[in-house]
Amino acid sequence: MAGRNQGCWDRWYQTAQKRLPVLRWLPRYSLQWLQLDIIAGVTVGLTVVPQALAYAEVAGLPLQYGLYSSFMGCFIYCLLGTSKDVTLGPTAIMSLLVSSYAFHDPAYAILLSFLSGCIQLVMGLLHLGFLLDFISYPVIKGFTSAAAVTIGFNQVKALLGLQNIPRQFFLQVYYTFSRIGETRAGDAVLGLICLVVLTGLQQMKNRIPRVHRMERLSVRISQVIVWATATARNALVVLFAGLVAYSFQVTGSQPFTLTGPIPQGLPPFRPPPFSKVTPNETVHFGEMVQVRIGFLFV
Repeated sequence: MAGRNQGCWDRWYQTAQKRLPVLRWLPRYSLQWLQLDIIAGVTVGLTVVPQALAYAEVAGLPLQYGLYSSFMGCFIYCLLGTSKDVTLGPTAIMSLLVSSYAFHDPAYAILLSFLSGCIQLVMGLLHLGFLLDFISYPVIKGFTSAAAVTIGFNQVKALLGLQNIPRQFFLQVYYTFSRIGETRAGDAVLGLICLVVLTGLQQMKNRIPRVHRMERLSVRISQVIVWATATARNALVVLFAGLVAYSFQVTGSQPFTLTGPIPQGLPPFRPPPFSKVTPNETVHFGEMVQVRIGFLFV
């Protein structure tokens, strides 16, 4: 009887491990990894805040929605994820696609996220991942390259501090160059300094020699400090830029363009909107998805 119960427990635990991968890696977690995980967590945590704000800007949504989407996926994937190297949260290409569908309306973006998750769930249950093999590599390469150019140039206006630039790419290029004389010196200088510091720290990390146990303690400590600084370069640059902007804010002069106040807390938990009420009409579910239904599959 005891053997039968033990066998049932083993089968149940194996099934739970398949559904909750955290049960596989957490018992084998080593405290030796804790230092690197703390550095990675702090670096990513400090970097994801301005990154999420930028992605919300690319998607044409209120900035707080970038913050919402940046951490919810990570909390869930911690329990259900099967790969430690995958990137969770919004991406630049994803934000660009959402901007074409959402019409600057969070309701459309929320509905798009819900329906996309449903499609991914169905495809996962039916093991339809092989369909990606039918998408040719040149198509993916061309799409990502064009998206990189579009998103990269979209940041130029923010780097120069230009306001009210159209979102369409060709109009964006035209108005950016035609209004380049309106560049805000503070934004441009701070942005260029951050780019130079990030590039320099990245090159520094690539040239750090390996630490040997036979070297003096002071040499080893200095190498560790340089390595940690170069590894956490994104977080350090974010802190530096934030402190500079805050120092000017305290003194009463602000040469930089700030995002402004962002609503605190989380939105109320409720089902996604399957219809939208406007002052003139009610947009039903079918009308919300029929125009841009292709984006669900992308």
